[in-house]
Amino acid sequence: MSTLPIEYLSATEALSRFREGTLLPSELMAALLARIDAVNPRLNALTAVYRESAMDLARAADERYRDGTARQLEGIALAVKDNVPIEGHTVTYGSVLYRDNVVSTTHPGVRRLIEAGAIVHARTTMPEFGEAGNCYTPLWGVTRNPWNTAYGPGGSSSGAAVTLAAGMTTLSDGTDIGGSIRIPASCCGVYGYKAPFGRNPNDLPNTFDPYMHYGPLARTVEDVALMQSIISGQSPEDIDSLADRIDYRAFADVRGWRVAYSVDLGYFPVDHEVRANLLRLVEGLRSLGCTVEEVALDWTTEVFDSWLAINSSRGSAARFVPEFDRDRHHLADYTEDMIEHGRGLSVDDLRNALETHVDIYRVMGPLLADYDVFLCPTTALPSVGADRSPLDLSIEINGEVVPPKIAEAWFMTYPFNMLSQLPVLSVPSGVSASGVPTGVQVVGPAYDDMKVLSLARALEENVYRTDFSAVPLLAVR
Repeated sequence: MSTLPIEYLSATEALSRFREGTLLPSELMAALLARIDAVNPRLNALTAVYRESAMDLARAADERYRDGTARQLEGIALAVKDNVPIEGHTVTYGSVLYRDNVVSTTHPGVRRLIEAGAIVHARTTMPEFGEAGNCYTPLWGVTRNPWNTAYGPGGSSSGAAVTLAAGMTTLSDGTDIGGSIRIPASCCGVYGYKAPFGRNPNDLPNTFDPYMHYGPLARTVEDVALMQSIISGQSPEDIDSLADRIDYRAFADVRGWRVAYSVDLGYFPVDHEVRANLLRLVEGLRSLGCTVEEVALDWTTEVFDSWLAINSSRGSAARFVPEFDRDRHHLADYTEDMIEHGRGLSVDDLRNALETHVDIYRVMGPLLADYDVFLCPTTALPSVGADRSPLDLSIEINGEVVPPKIAEAWFMTYPFNMLSQLPVLSVPSGVSASGVPTGVQVVGPAYDDMKVLSLARALEENVYRTDFSAVPLLAVR
């Protein structure tokens, strides 16, 4: 039995205890709010905390368990990212331009979680408009990694992963346009799922961006599956949302599966600890009866050029700063740089980017026809300094300065936003000497969510799971 405090209960465990009557939602919510008071000043992972409403809703959830009307997520605390609209909430996108932006709509995915009984008790930080792999903004400052506060938590669902790793929430949500769910999941030792495009509904205008994904972050695979069972499904608000539903409890036996892996995707220098932790999972899968083979993708930095071209020309910053010349002095350095890059693109740049999309699937499509899943690191190094600007290109890996295109994007996630129909889950793979966790991406064939979740569940149960008792802030009260 876990000796962790109740703040670290999984949603699945908490719901079981709520139903048994051995724990009240109001007791867990009070503990989470106390935990926020104790550790968030060190981490700066939240933009808002809704104390009174959260406790009122938690006490109402107590009554629902007593009278038998509890819903699927009744009383579970949910931290929501600061770009996900909830009617009546201030949504800032991490920008001073939207400091007072109260919205009148609710994202269809978070609406489903709320209607299932989840309680939004906090808002989580993100880099401005989600345009960076770590988290500082002119509005909210620097968010820090709970495993080692000198390092960043990754981005852009930065605060979402921090709140889970630091015991400030039970579930979190995120968005992912180049790895923004998976990067912080890796850096903080939790699970983060980029469902295949269309599986989870988006809100407008993100509905029309095939790189953009809404999805879950959690401390267990079972909690990811629980959230997915509620979020997914067709919505009239998203023209791309899929009608078919999946039984996310149907985990398969992975014995006999064929698993491919690549350490570097063909062009990344990879930190030796990240590599070693990936190979430990590889050996674990072999011990479970899988055939695991290393494959060569032979991709190049053209993949980064293509992702950057599409993202900078139509991404969040380009949409949310229509008066760039007027407002640029309010922006973070990385936001200004992203918009400048997008403005300088030519038709040829965009055409070449789309051709690269085709080229990388010419490799990955046949690969996933031959293998059940594909593995690679989530990030090329565990993390970067919490205060580091993404424009600082002086990153070293294994003692050597890396090429600028790797320093700018040290995360190995964005190719799978270009291949957006592939489901990808970042799973914890270990902890580095710095104390910062590492992660591995499990990539499945198009729309085959359960292959990804099944392999992740096998790894969690038999090979490696994060030991949150090692979080340095655990004893802070």
